[in-house]
Amino acid sequence: MGYERDYAPIPPSVPKWRERLGQYWRLVRGDRPIGWLLLLWPTWWGLWLAAKGVPPWWTLVVFTLGVWLTRAAGCVINDYADRWLDPHVERTKQRPLATGAVSGREALAVFAVLMLVAFALVLTMNRLTVTMSIVGVFLAASYPYLKRYTYLPQVYLGMAFGWGIPMAFAAIRGEVPPEAWLLYIANILWSTAYDTWYAMVDRDDDLRMGAKSTAILFGDMDLVAQGVLYALFGYALFLVGRRAELGVWFWSALAVAAVLVAWEFVIARNRDREACFRAFLHNHWVGLTVFAGFALHYARQG
Repeated sequence: MGYERDYAPIPPSVPKWRERLGQYWRLVRGDRPIGWLLLLWPTWWGLWLAAKGVPPWWTLVVFTLGVWLTRAAGCVINDYADRWLDPHVERTKQRPLATGAVSGREALAVFAVLMLVAFALVLTMNRLTVTMSIVGVFLAASYPYLKRYTYLPQVYLGMAFGWGIPMAFAAIRGEVPPEAWLLYIANILWSTAYDTWYAMVDRDDDLRMGAKSTAILFGDMDLVAQGVLYALFGYALFLVGRRAELGVWFWSALAVAAVLVAWEFVIARNRDREACFRAFLHNHWVGLTVFAGFALHYARQG
């Protein structure tokens, strides 16, 4: 008929429970796996080095799930701690806590559930591992608050992100030998470096809001400082390889990782926000390559 009009179909409404779950998924960064991967690789370094090959299957399951759970919990408590800052930072202003889509009370509840599930998994390990997990909880929960008080939150992040390494040795060997701590130090150096790329993305916003980071501390010497951090990271891995008597596969992987790191400096040479973020993301390949070195060495031995 002449008076009829064409109307665009009205999309079906999303059920509230699905919308809520979607907000929680964004809160735990379920849509952004890079953080999980950056925790996974050093944890797997530790597992493979401790077991001198493929670790026991249940230990591998516990630590892999634990990495996801603790990383998710870390994202939640980070957003809770930064709810005063995130609305004013371009990169973070759309996070669920920053927009008010998720309340602070909800965030704390999600954090508690995630940590309880992770702790339940750890309880299947030996006593030393369970005891060390308490330190891990403290590191994960306290890290987000450091950017208010120190220019070195990235160092503390490395301590938190790498705690799975000594825990892996505790779970598999029942002790934490020197090579475990060397590998842990290597991860702290690596995490500090890649999270400095991340901090360089937010440097202008952090300066305006009074937050602190290594990117602000290093200032115009940031690329030089990054070079030192990555060089020390490589040297620490070299010491691990010598102490563990690793072979050509590990050393080849280390050489490839060095090339990958060098490429990050090419990417971020002009310090553009997007370029620094790409350099940060690129560290996934560095971590994977180092893991491949451990895995291939022990696979060839077997």
